[in-house]
Amino acid sequence: MSKVRYFDASGSRHTQVPMLETFHSDFLRTGRFNRDKGRRGKEERRYLSHDQVAEITGRKLLAVGEHAHERLVSFHKSIDLPKMLYHRIIDDLPHLGYCHVTASKTRFAEFDELKWSFYIANFCADIAEDGKSLSNFNRHLPRMYFAVAMQPDSERKRLEVNREVRGNGLLFRTHDPRIALKNVLMLGARSARLREIIRKL
Repeated sequence: MSKVRYFDASGSRHTQVPMLETFHSDFLRTGRFNRDKGRRGKEERRYLSHDQVAEITGRKLLAVGEHAHERLVSFHKSIDLPKMLYHRIIDDLPHLGYCHVTASKTRFAEFDELKWSFYIANFCADIAEDGKSLSNFNRHLPRMYFAVAMQPDSERKRLEVNREVRGNGLLFRTHDPRIALKNVLMLGARSARLREIIRKL
């Protein structure tokens, strides 16, 4: 896969050439218009390395994760979801990535104590059944929110996707932030009464 090239489109690198002064002084001096010299806002593209783009993407993802966590824990004093922010960047596409926001455990279907993690991605895609790859990137949806069931791996050194839950471990996936907030609050609620309140939102 060929690498995508990125450039700074912030507008701070544009050179401004005064049209009237340049055009008329050149015409009076030479009798000709130098159209290239008089072009307003001629753009000088400053290309960014993949590492620079990844750093910018990472900062943005962490800021979004911080805001999402604040909204979750401010809903009710009994919602005690830890802030566990970290991000990952998609290989060869450093403008795309996802942020891990929080993790906890809950009672879910036949599982008495199910571990789960909540993520926000700045893209929308399908998550493979192995939980390790992404496909069918949707350019029309700018983000997705999703939660995944987790379990210790065979060596119990780290957590991995629990594919016993729905075949791929995916508890929910949505591009709607309100639906995502409601789903995470349902997972984080400790009592049936609070879950009933959240369900009515």
